[in-house]
Amino acid sequence: MVRFSEEVAAGWVSSYECEQLTSERSAFQQIDIYAHPTFGRMLVLDGLLQTTERDEFCYHEMLVHVPLLTLEEPRRVLIIGGGDGGTLRHVLMHPSVERAVMCEIDERVTALCRRFLPAIGGDAFEDPRAQVLFDDGIAFVAEGSDVFDAIIVDSSDPVGPGEGLFTSAFYRSAAARLTPGGVVCIQSGSPFFQQDELHRAHTNMKRVLPDVRTYLGHVPTYPGTAWTYTLGGDALMLDPDVAGERALKRGLAPRYWTTDVQRGAFCLPAIAADVVAPDGPPHTWGLSPEERERRSLPGV
Repeated sequence: MVRFSEEVAAGWVSSYECEQLTSERSAFQQIDIYAHPTFGRMLVLDGLLQTTERDEFCYHEMLVHVPLLTLEEPRRVLIIGGGDGGTLRHVLMHPSVERAVMCEIDERVTALCRRFLPAIGGDAFEDPRAQVLFDDGIAFVAEGSDVFDAIIVDSSDPVGPGEGLFTSAFYRSAAARLTPGGVVCIQSGSPFFQQDELHRAHTNMKRVLPDVRTYLGHVPTYPGTAWTYTLGGDALMLDPDVAGERALKRGLAPRYWTTDVQRGAFCLPAIAADVVAPDGPPHTWGLSPEERERRSLPGV
């Protein structure tokens, strides 16, 4: 057994006693996969936990089902990132989807996940509707011409390969690839420990798309458990009852998402609403006193 530890915030470290199954340095990042007695197999990139077998559904259902249920019949979906295959698997649960393109920058993430975490992707990679590309998602969106009903960004945090996915330029390119009424959805981090990330994502998307909403879900192994997603389009359909009817018609059997969960997900706690407000207070929750002083921001 080994101990994998992830620093959540100053003075707070999450640790897991687990078995290391593989460790590899790819051209883009450090990839580690562990087996944990509670959470099952775990994917860790550059020392940050990305997903686990036991709670991946909490994340993937909110990232995928919420945006796709805003659409009457999503047919073409683009996934940026998502190398473990979980987002692709959940997209393909929607029977109207005719084509799902997954563009992942790091082929080794997918190869290792298919070997060590096959349950997360399931049979999605063999589905004839799926097209898997190993390419730079930012360039793919900026330079391509195909259009999509939904673009889902299943990225790591805005450092390294994921940094450009949180910019106005990327959202502008993504908006140009949408069909009329199409949507963009991203994971936008912890409302407590990644406030800069959330503020950046919401603000930059709002510069491009007229209707942008951040919503909340919960993932047990993510920092603070509470997690945000940001959804943008021209005029979002967020009625939970309509979403519920569509989910039933599509034969979805979610383990986390429900109509009531969706109803509450868009009711943000004040701390998150302040972060996405353009004139909100400084986003310093979770920063050390030294970091607050470095940024010359008042304490909280």
